Amino acid sequence: MADDISFPDLDSDGSENNEETEIIVNVGGVRQVLYSDHLSQYPNTRLAELMNCLPGGYDIIFSLCDDYDPGKREFYFDRDPDAFKCIVDVYYFGEVHMKKGICPICFKNEMEFWKVDLKFLDDCCKTHLSEKKEELEEIALRVQLILDDLGVDSSENRWKKCQKCIWKFMEKPESSYPARVTAVLSFLFILTSSVVMCVGTIPELQVLDSEGKAVEHPVLDKIETACIGWFTLEYVLRLISSPNKLHFALSFMNIIDISAILPFYASLILTHLGARLMELTNVQQAVQALRIMRIARIFKLARHSSGLQTLTYALKRSFKELGLLLMYLAVGIFVFSALGYTMEQSHPETLFKSIPQSFWWAIITMTTVGYGDIYPKTTLGKLNAAISFLCGVIAIALPIHPIINNFVRYYNKQRVLETAAKHELELMELNAGDRKGGSPEDETPCLSQKEKGDPQWSSQLKASISDTFIHFLSDEKHHRTRLQSCK
Repeated sequence: MADDISFPDLDSDGSENNEETEIIVNVGGVRQVLYSDHLSQYPNTRLAELMNCLPGGYDIIFSLCDDYDPGKREFYFDRDPDAFKCIVDVYYFGEVHMKKGICPICFKNEMEFWKVDLKFLDDCCKTHLSEKKEELEEIALRVQLILDDLGVDSSENRWKKCQKCIWKFMEKPESSYPARVTAVLSFLFILTSSVVMCVGTIPELQVLDSEGKAVEHPVLDKIETACIGWFTLEYVLRLISSPNKLHFALSFMNIIDISAILPFYASLILTHLGARLMELTNVQQAVQALRIMRIARIFKLARHSSGLQTLTYALKRSFKELGLLLMYLAVGIFVFSALGYTMEQSHPETLFKSIPQSFWWAIITMTTVGYGDIYPKTTLGKLNAAISFLCGVIAIALPIHPIINNFVRYYNKQRVLETAAKHELELMELNAGDRKGGSPEDETPCLSQKEKGDPQWSSQLKASISDTFIHFLSDEKHHRTRLQSCK
């Protein structure tokens, strides 16, 4: 029996010889000699279990490795040798570092195979692993959203179906040609409203009211009213069709939308009803302040521009660099304004009356603006101005590179995630065709308009699993081999 076979270097009672036990591990064609004193430090790992199960026979050994040569006492594993070279360091150094170029998700799977706890992974490598997990979650979310759009739940009532169609029509311009046309119209309305707001301030295009004051031309007022009507209709439709009303109302872009609409109605109410509640002068000032708030509608362009969204994200991720910039400028402004005030006191016609007043000179000098309304007249003052100018250039230039890197990194990441989600759908589509029993070339379903509305095909697409399976799309446990790719 295989279980009764004893190994030549073990005593009959299963105890080890006096000399140190060693094993040869062959991982993907790469051989490595390991010793028992190193492996015994981590008894719960696979290699330590393999060392301890040598007296147990072939059945236990083959449950831990792929093949075994008793003559050479060599254990074979069909695993990634590059990952193993990194993982085996835990026996010598007590920590694991992931080599550059290895997929973090695959490396995590390799650590789980060798039964090495993730706590031994260094913090710098854990950061790469968490970033990759976030990417997989985002890919899974994009794929799930597309699958939800393809599926049609027959249990939904007519209002739910209508609500879903309106939301898809207003929020996803790529879903249909009319939705794309609507998005373009919304973009044009935003531009028109912004242009009207600017043109309305030109004196030649203004008219006089009954009190002799210049006001906007009536034609511009009508265009403004039409734009606000479109914005209001758009916001109300999106609010009604939103699946989560609270999340919709608290969203940053939706707050901008409502901020662009409310000033118009508030000024309208104050104009017609405010005179009864307060003085006419106060009403006019309040209306003027509300009309200034119309500039918020220019931010609505971010909804239709991926570039503006990317820029916003880059600035959001660069708060640390922007904080350093402001700190450098604040220190420089305080130092150089105080020096400038002190050095200019000897001149009888000095323009530096106080240190707070000198702050303005330091700001326009360090930011390379230089209006010329205040300037030094002494030699030391001019030298101080030259140094402040150079320091300002350096302080502004330092954080620019990280901000640009954040912008490029996020932009490239969004393109990669979009491509990965499309690739995942294509593979799931092919597997859905294979499950039907046909060849991918002849019977693979395509995303035609008819099939998009077919709930049976959509359910089959959701159930299919690709070789780049994303674990977040299903609760079932699936296993991958090291030869399968991952995103």
